[in-house]
Amino acid sequence: MKRPLKPEEQKIWSMVAATVHPLPGRSTPRKPAPQTLDAPARIEPKRAEEARQRLREALEGIEPNRRHRIAREREEIGARIDLHGMTQDRARAALEAFVLRAFDNGWRAVLVITGKGVQGDGVLRKRVPDWLAAPHLAHVVAGLSEAARHHGGAGALYVALKRKARG
Repeated sequence: MKRPLKPEEQKIWSMVAATVHPLPGRSTPRKPAPQTLDAPARIEPKRAEEARQRLREALEGIEPNRRHRIAREREEIGARIDLHGMTQDRARAALEAFVLRAFDNGWRAVLVITGKGVQGDGVLRKRVPDWLAAPHLAHVVAGLSEAARHHGGAGALYVALKRKARG
């Protein structure tokens, strides 16, 4: 017997379901009636942080077979961006513009080079997954995974992009 989805699971599922389009000749399924929750109008910072963490966890991990195709270059890496030496603000702006441009160009995978930092705890390395989990990029980013050694290993990330909607 299946358990009912929790509200946060329902929210993540609705974000995923919004990216699915029916096959040609098929109709779009009706949306279920929205559930009303007695939640405060404003999300408290702690709850917002928890929501970002759940979204980041849902985002992490490209499908293993797809990651293997990207690493073996059987699925083309459309572009690369190197964030070394950038401030956090500049790196975030560059990353977001890069990912949106790659999506608009129809690329399905890109490489983001963050570097590992002095002791393997680089700020950009930690922050990039959070930035890619932002709600305004949810329609673009399918997943992310640490790059293979020949593409930068722990200092780089493969970013899988969703298919661009037809029409």
